[in-house]
Amino acid sequence: MTTEQQTIKEEVRRRYSRAAQKAQEKSAQGCCGDDSGDAITSRLYTTDEIRELPQEAVVASLGCGNPVAVADLHEGETVLDLGSGGGIDVLLSARRVGPTGRAYGLDMTDEMLDLARENARRAGGVTNAVFLKGEMEGMPLPGNEVDVIISNCVVNLSPDKDAVLREAYRVLKPGGRLAISDIVSRGTIPAAIQKNLELWAGCIAGALSEDDYRSKLAAAGFEGIDIEPFREYTVADAESGGLGDIVRPLGKEGAAGLGIFSAVVRATKPVAAAKAAERIDVVSVSSGQACGPGECC
Repeated sequence: MTTEQQTIKEEVRRRYSRAAQKAQEKSAQGCCGDDSGDAITSRLYTTDEIRELPQEAVVASLGCGNPVAVADLHEGETVLDLGSGGGIDVLLSARRVGPTGRAYGLDMTDEMLDLARENARRAGGVTNAVFLKGEMEGMPLPGNEVDVIISNCVVNLSPDKDAVLREAYRVLKPGGRLAISDIVSRGTIPAAIQKNLELWAGCIAGALSEDDYRSKLAAAGFEGIDIEPFREYTVADAESGGLGDIVRPLGKEGAAGLGIFSAVVRATKPVAAAKAAERIDVVSVSSGQACGPGECC
């Protein structure tokens, strides 16, 4: 990872460490805003979904969507939430997959992991939620481990999205699916915006264009790629979070669109991936070399 990429990650880590601390005080900052919070992260979950969750899990939800609502989770599945934060999507997923399933939460921030584990304890009876420390660019899970990957406005925070998507492909089982909420742009984000650390941590500078997102998913090996926009953001939205002065060059005053929107991003790991791995094993055995799936002999 380059020095510039590491600087971005440290800014994101600092921002969300502070957010975890504020969540314990019942006042967290939102994804596309500053410490004052904003409207972008509000009204993403139904009352029924959050009724039995700890308040700290709710206010620590810094996302831009509700991936659990669109992931079509089933009893017994294994789910991985990238950038799990205070744990709201992990806890909701754990309910959906039931006691025979498992919900992993992955986060690089100690304060968020501590908060999430405490929220799981307070939720009561959530025994199938597991929180892991790690980074999306190098997930601490074996290959072909999970049925579904979800994420809530987090992939855009990575300075190396190709690595994230390769890792997502690796840990998914053949036939497994990606169903994430993320920030996407209608065109390339201006260079001046991309260099702004505050806007990286604020979910704007790192947003991929729709075409780039599709290309990177395909390059990682995914198929069935679909990007479904569901809310476009305005200068007024950015101003509600204190970022209006910075992002105003992207759009006009007031209700004008910024060319930045929340979207559901879906993709599938081909079932054929398993057959390809099996063929590699057969070739390795026939050549007398001990190689595993995906290894070069």
